[in-house]
Amino acid sequence: MKTLTVQRTNFLFVALIVAFSTLLSNKIQAQESEKGFILSMTTFTIKPGQDNQFKEGIKAWKACYLENGGEWTWNIWKRIQGKGNVYILTSSMSNWAEMDETDESGKNCRMLARDLINPHVESAESNFARFMPDYSKSYPNPDPVLWVSSWQVNDWKKFMEGVKEITDAVTKVEGSPRGFWYSVMGGSKDTEDIFVATPFKNFAQLDVDRDNVWTIYENAHGKEKRDQMQAEMRDVVEESWAYLYMRDEDLSHNPPAK
Repeated sequence: MKTLTVQRTNFLFVALIVAFSTLLSNKIQAQESEKGFILSMTTFTIKPGQDNQFKEGIKAWKACYLENGGEWTWNIWKRIQGKGNVYILTSSMSNWAEMDETDESGKNCRMLARDLINPHVESAESNFARFMPDYSKSYPNPDPVLWVSSWQVNDWKKFMEGVKEITDAVTKVEGSPRGFWYSVMGGSKDTEDIFVATPFKNFAQLDVDRDNVWTIYENAHGKEKRDQMQAEMRDVVEESWAYLYMRDEDLSHNPPAK
């Protein structure tokens, strides 16, 4: 598995939190765009032993931002397993033009970010991904637990053709796809090309036995077709990994759209 982090620079979090607070995406309707919305993601690795300080800093910044009338919405997810203490901040925008907008509310709170958050961040990386509604469950997602599977592939088109066939088989049986699919745009050489976030209402749902997607595909198309599809998809996969995440409601701000 490849590590997806870069070294922190001075005032990193200040720059990121002010930049992302320019994205006024609270009114976004995910299915409006034929291409799907753009998801911004910043992965923070927290210094050892400084988790509580980081969270308290986020809470202080959030309170300041909302007191100043801020309208930006975001989610912060804590990674459950893997190396380091990792959080991911996500927000969405309907198009790139939203990055040209400004939000004075975030600027008024930048000193809190610099003093209370930035000192506890060891490293960070930012990326963007495009939501793929044709392969995905209906958005938005109300569930707080996500199982996120990621792939680096050498043939995006061929991999997604397989995903589409499997998704269609699952949808026919269950009424909808199981997850939210995204195509990553740009990023470092270690960044995934594609990922899917499968939601759960709680961790107990992970204990529920259900057919995996390959079993459903085999029931629809037979074992020979399943084996062929698995071989074709494995042939184009360079790397794959998966993590479990839980949304931290205290650190997030994503109220229902009015």
